[in-house]
Amino acid sequence: MLPAAQRVRRSADFAAAIRGGRRVGRGTVVVHLLLEEPAQASTARAGFVVSKAVGNAVIRNQVRRRLRHLVRPVLSDLPDGSTLVVRALPASAAASSATLGTDLTSAVASARKPRRPR
Repeated sequence: MLPAAQRVRRSADFAAAIRGGRRVGRGTVVVHLLLEEPAQASTARAGFVVSKAVGNAVIRNQVRRRLRHLVRPVLSDLPDGSTLVVRALPASAAASSATLGTDLTSAVASARKPRRPR
């Protein structure tokens, strides 16, 4: 379990990250990353969205636990004040932890890259 200071719990925080952050999708997850300057000394936070399309309650909780375990080291690399929302896709239910980890780290790395000018 993530410490309370590292969890996104309010729906307004989820909405801000989804609407204002960078979105990167991979085979099993979609990552929304909002990089902000912290108003106070706050740590990076993470939230998870696992819908019923992933599976029943048991499967959804298993996927959420696996993602939470994989996000913990990624959060330490993010700058303070960042908000990371990880949305599990239906393919994540059958994916191995190695596949989930690879998709998650590559999606976060892509979301951290600066945007190209158009």
